[in-house]
Amino acid sequence: MADLSVEDKLPPFYKPLKGRAAVDALFETPAFDYSPKTSRAFLAAMRAALDFQGRRAPVLRALYKAENFSPASVKTERDIARIPWVFVAALKERDLTTLPYSKIVLELKSSGTSGQRSRMQLDRGSLMRVRRMAWRVFEGLGLTDLARPHDYICFTYDPEVAKDLGTAWTDKLLSGFTRKGEIFYTFRWSAAKNDFYFDIEGAVSAMKKFEERRSLVRLVGFPAFALKLTEEFKKRYGRYPRLNPESSVVTGGGWKTLADEAVDKKVYRKILADNLGVPVANVRDLFGMVEHGVPYVDCRLGNFHVPNYGRIVVREPGTLAPLGFGKTGLLQFITPYLTSYPSLSVLSSDFGLLRPKCSCGLPGPVLEIKGRAGVKKLKGCAISAATML
Repeated sequence: MADLSVEDKLPPFYKPLKGRAAVDALFETPAFDYSPKTSRAFLAAMRAALDFQGRRAPVLRALYKAENFSPASVKTERDIARIPWVFVAALKERDLTTLPYSKIVLELKSSGTSGQRSRMQLDRGSLMRVRRMAWRVFEGLGLTDLARPHDYICFTYDPEVAKDLGTAWTDKLLSGFTRKGEIFYTFRWSAAKNDFYFDIEGAVSAMKKFEERRSLVRLVGFPAFALKLTEEFKKRYGRYPRLNPESSVVTGGGWKTLADEAVDKKVYRKILADNLGVPVANVRDLFGMVEHGVPYVDCRLGNFHVPNYGRIVVREPGTLAPLGFGKTGLLQFITPYLTSYPSLSVLSSDFGLLRPKCSCGLPGPVLEIKGRAGVKKLKGCAISAATML
C-alpha cells in the first residue's frame, strides 16, 4: 500500500482537474457558490458516484435493493435525504473497498491504538478530488497564499514516520496551501519508547525562531497542544510569543478525552489569538471525518461552513426522520468524490445541527457540532494524541 509519498507524484492541487466526468466537474465549481448551477453539478456528481459504486460495492447494492432506491432518482435537493447510508461503525469494522487493491494508491487510518480504527482507501481519482476539494474550500475562505512563505508548527505526527495516518496526511496537505517555509512537526518518534511523544522543547524553540525572524507562521493541528505551547513559551520567556500579526491558526480534531480541559470555542479563539498576538479572525477550526473527507472550516466569525461539495442531513435519533434547520440530531454526511470506498453517504455518531446562514455573508448553511452519541467512544487521532499531554 502506497504511503504519503504518493502526494509528491500528483499534479498540484491548485490546478484544475482534467477529468470531464460529472464527479470531477463538481470540484471546479466555487466552494461556496450556492446556485441552481452548482446544485445541478452536485446532483449530477451524486448520481454518477452512486451508480458507479452501486454496481461495484456489494454493501451498496444490497442497500439500494432493501430501500428500493435508484441513483437516477436523485433529481432534486429534496431527493438527497432518500439516499441510503452506511453507519460509520461499519466502515471501521469491515473492509469495504470498492475497487481492486491494485487501484488503491493511499490508505489513511486514524491513530487509535485500540478499539475501532477509521480507515479510508483512495484510488488516484478519489485522491485527486479530495485534494482539489480541500484547496477550493480553503481558497474560498481566504486561507491560501502561494505568494508568501509561511513557517509551520504542526501539532500532529511526523509524516515521515506516520505514513498512513489521516491527521499526518491532512496537515501535510494543509501546509501546501501556502508557499512553504520551515515546517516543524511536534509529535516526534522515539525509537527508545517505540512511540510518539510531544516535543514541547522543540516546539518552543521553533516558535521563538519564527517570532524573531517575523515570518508568517501558521499553527495547524489539535487545539489543546496549540494552547499548551503558548503557556510553555510564557514559562520559559516570561511572556507570550508575539508572532507576525498576519500569522494564523487552523486547529482540528477537537479535545476528545481532554473534555475536562476543553474551552468554549469562542473563548478559546480569543485566548489563543491574544497569546499569539494575532487577530481573532485568524484563528480557525476545522471539522472532518476520515470516512467522509469533506472539510468543514471556520469563517472569520468562527462558524463551520458547509461547502457545495457535500450535503448534511440531520436525523432524529429515535426515528431517523430528517429534521429541519435548528434542530439537533445525528448527522448524515453525503459527498460524491469517492470511487474507491462506499462512504458516499455516512450516518455518523456525531450530534449536531444546521443553521441556514451565517452573518459573515458567505452563502450556504452552517454546521454546529454538539457532541458524540453513544456510551462507547469511537477511538480516533485526537484521543490517542491526548495521551501525550
